[in-house]
Amino acid sequence: MKSSNIGGQAVLEGIMMRNGGKYSVAVRKPDGEIAVDVQEYKSFIPWETPLKIPFVRGIFNFVDSLVVGMKTLTYSASFYEEEEEVEMTEAEAEKAEKTDKILMSLVLVLSVVMAVALFMVLPYFLSRFVEQRTSSRVIMTVFEGVIRVAIFLGYIFLISRTKDIRRTFMYHGAEHKCINCIEHGLELNVDNVRKSSKQHKRCGTSFLFFVMIVSIIFCFFITTDSQVLRIIMRIALLPVIAGVSYEIIRLAGNSDNPVINLLSQPGMWVQNMTTKEPEDDMIEVAIRAVEEVFDWRAWQKENA
Repeated sequence: MKSSNIGGQAVLEGIMMRNGGKYSVAVRKPDGEIAVDVQEYKSFIPWETPLKIPFVRGIFNFVDSLVVGMKTLTYSASFYEEEEEVEMTEAEAEKAEKTDKILMSLVLVLSVVMAVALFMVLPYFLSRFVEQRTSSRVIMTVFEGVIRVAIFLGYIFLISRTKDIRRTFMYHGAEHKCINCIEHGLELNVDNVRKSSKQHKRCGTSFLFFVMIVSIIFCFFITTDSQVLRIIMRIALLPVIAGVSYEIIRLAGNSDNPVINLLSQPGMWVQNMTTKEPEDDMIEVAIRAVEEVFDWRAWQKENA
């Protein structure tokens, strides 16, 4: 199965799909209509070279995905904000836009800090309780990794209990089903998408799971006696871990090698928690998002 190289994410009552230099956001509005916004994709860095270097490109692509993800989430949420319409002058509108960008940047930074604290620093401190009972670095590292994965899975399980997140996971399933439908040579319609798989090897969930596993390996081989330096190293190694994980997920998405497929299975299993079977109207939104940025018929004619 050849990769189409399109990807995306679920947003509030909608889907973002990205292909090359463009991305689209399709949202099911409260009145039932589908709103679509198509934008040029621009990296947060002005140079193209780092985006082509293996292990380095993953770092910048990860940051780009966070930035684009925040923008598209803000766009989708705008249809569900219960605010009074206020007429603004051009200067006031420009000022409000700048304020929104600043707030979005602050939220993005805060989210990253909280994620690092929750998934990297907290597991280390919790694993210290084992140090009193064993001097084995292998046991210590594995135990920290188990705690990290447990926190990750527990976090996903808890947020999936909420109604809004569950619907977002349904749109996530619609996103995967559309991509699988195309890459398996089927016509992109509701019936074919519905019977396609909601799991995909290039999923962000699988990427995050690989981050957890790769971090265990790095923390085992790169260590120090100082507790403070251990924490600093865990934070400093995150870009490297993200870069390696990106290359793994990229390889998995472009290969049907049995070994690669086997290594991808844990991440695919975790996707059972982050993807749910979508409703037909969700599939329609996903199809609309795809067709705005990707000529799937031309791609299938050439590759399928």
